[in-house]
Amino acid sequence: MGLPPLATTLPADPARIVPTREAAHELITNRVTATSAGPTVGAEIEWLVLDPSDPGRRPAYADIRAALGPWAPPLGGRSAPLPGGSVVTIEPGGQIELSSAPSPTARELLAALHSDARLLAARLHGHGLVLGCAAADTGREPKRILDAPRYRAMEAVFDRNGPMGRIMMNNTAAVQPCVGPGTTAAESEARWQMLNAIGPALIAAFAASPRVAGGAAGQWASQRMRAWFTLDPARTRLPAGCTLADGYATWALEVPLLCVRSEHEDWAAPPGLDLGSWIEQGASSPIGRAPAVADVDYHLTTLFPPVRPKGFFEIRYLDQQPDQRWDIPVAVVAALVSSPGLVDRAHALAEPTATSWARAARLGTSDPALARAAGDLLMLAAHHCDDTTLASRIEQAARRRNTTARAGAT
Repeated sequence: MGLPPLATTLPADPARIVPTREAAHELITNRVTATSAGPTVGAEIEWLVLDPSDPGRRPAYADIRAALGPWAPPLGGRSAPLPGGSVVTIEPGGQIELSSAPSPTARELLAALHSDARLLAARLHGHGLVLGCAAADTGREPKRILDAPRYRAMEAVFDRNGPMGRIMMNNTAAVQPCVGPGTTAAESEARWQMLNAIGPALIAAFAASPRVAGGAAGQWASQRMRAWFTLDPARTRLPAGCTLADGYATWALEVPLLCVRSEHEDWAAPPGLDLGSWIEQGASSPIGRAPAVADVDYHLTTLFPPVRPKGFFEIRYLDQQPDQRWDIPVAVVAALVSSPGLVDRAHALAEPTATSWARAARLGTSDPALARAAGDLLMLAAHHCDDTTLASRIEQAARRRNTTARAGAT
C-alpha cells in the first residue's frame, strides 16, 4: 500500500538537515503514526520464480524482466500499476512481489490481487517460468541476482551474523497483509499492540517453511522467520513494550545504520553507527556530513520489525502459503482489525503467547498453547470475515489448529 500524506514540523524538503535527536524523534513519530477516517486493507505477496525445465536454475534478472514485459520494474523500483492496481517489484534473489493498492474491504482487495496474480502467472508462463507459491526455496542455494548498492550493503551487514541474511534475501517469500490505522491515536496504538501480540500465534498458524536450502541445522516450523530473527536482531526485534507513539522512534534512533545512500556505488555504513549518533556528530561523523530528512526516511526502510508502521501497519511475520492459499492470512488479519472491539478481543486471546516469537517459529502448532491461541484467533476471524467462502476456509483451518491443541493437552 502507498504511504498516506505525512505531516511534520520540519520543512518538507528532503535535503533539510535534521538538527537534533529531538527533531528526528518527532519526524519519525510523524512518519509512523496516522489516523484514518475509514478502514483500508492491502497486501504484499511474494513468490519464488522457478524454471520447471531446470529446477536448479535461478532465472537471471534479465529473464524475469523480459517475462514481465510492460510491468517490469526498474532496478530497485516499482512497476507501473497492473489492471487491478497492484505494482511489481523484484526482490534480491529474483522473487516477485505484488503490492496492492489499498481497498476498503478484504473482498475487494483479494479480487484485485487474484486478478493481477493471474496476469503475472500468464506473463511468466509465456517465458517458461512459474510463480512458486512456497515460503522457502528448498532446491537452490541462496544467491543474489540483483546488483544494487542497497542489496550489496545489506548482504555485507547480515553476513556478520552468519548465513541467515542471504537465506532471507534470496530463498524466502512472505505474505504481508497491510492494514490502515485507527480513527484516533488511541485506536491506532491499540491496533499496533494487538498486531504485535497476535504475531507468535499467527506465525504458528501459518508456518510453512520447515526446510530451506542453505539453512542451518535444526528443525523449525518456519525457517523463514528463523532467518529473520537471527540475521540482525537489533534491526528485526522490537524492545518489549514498544509503543507506537514514542517507543518506535526511540528504538529507530538506536538501530545501527544499514547503509547510507550516496552517488557512489558503495553505500556501506560505518559499523555500529546508529542514527542518533550520526545526528549528534553531524559533519564530524565518519560519514562526513550531517543527516538530512531523506536520510531519516531511508533509515526507516532498513528496519524490519515483525510489524512495521508506515502510517499504516505492514505485517511481516507470515509465511507464503502453499497451493495459492495466501488469501487466508490476509483475510484473517483484515477481519481481526475490522472494529475496535475485535482488536481488543484478539489481543486478549493472544496475550498468553504474545512474547513467544522464537518458540512459534521453531515449534509452530505442535506447541499446545500456540495451537490454542492460533485456533481461537482464526475462529474469531472466521466469524467476522466479509466473505462467506473465505470465512469457511478460515474456520476449517481454525478447527485443525484447535484439534492440534487438544491433542497436545492429552
